[in-house]
Amino acid sequence: MDIIREIGLQVVSILTLVFGILGITFSLMTLLSPNLVQQISHILNRSVNIDSKLKYLDKEIQIDAFFYSHHFLFGACLVAGSLFSLFFFFFQLDAAHLARIFGGNGGGLLTNDIFFNLIAWIGKIVCLLGLLSGLTILLAPSKMKKFEHKLNSWFETKPVFDKLDVSSRNVDIFFFRHPLLFGSVGAVISFVIIILSMINLLK
Repeated sequence: MDIIREIGLQVVSILTLVFGILGITFSLMTLLSPNLVQQISHILNRSVNIDSKLKYLDKEIQIDAFFYSHHFLFGACLVAGSLFSLFFFFFQLDAAHLARIFGGNGGGLLTNDIFFNLIAWIGKIVCLLGLLSGLTILLAPSKMKKFEHKLNSWFETKPVFDKLDVSSRNVDIFFFRHPLLFGSVGAVISFVIIILSMINLLK
């Protein structure tokens, strides 16, 4: 686990260094040649309409008739899968052993023990709900159908995302009116990020 953590920290440090170099390059371009940055901004400022490509995902597919006409099969499969998973979570999963494998010694052991025990309890609760649902589908499909219809609500999210799809030129205008300010702030922040990432890599 320590090796994986070290690899992850190295990757984060390298990515931070790359973003810092890109940031300081952009900041220097903003300071020295704001017109060039503005031209690049106009080139990259594109609007992509994905509504037509996502229409297929917005279609309602009716599978109720097929599902409830074979409720015994689906209910039995759900009950069997839930029982198998419950057996695993109650008798096969050793959270303390997993914590020792991934946590090593010290504080990490306690943290991982809490984490794996939480995962185990979440799995047990989900499996119990699956078992209850499977038995209901198996023995009383009409009740499950009524419950499903109560939960089957339509939430319209398009108006919310339409507000995010409105472009505004005020930000660009304000940015390019103060290239010295934004370029200097960006250069300082990028320089600090580069220094910190290099220190972390050279440890």
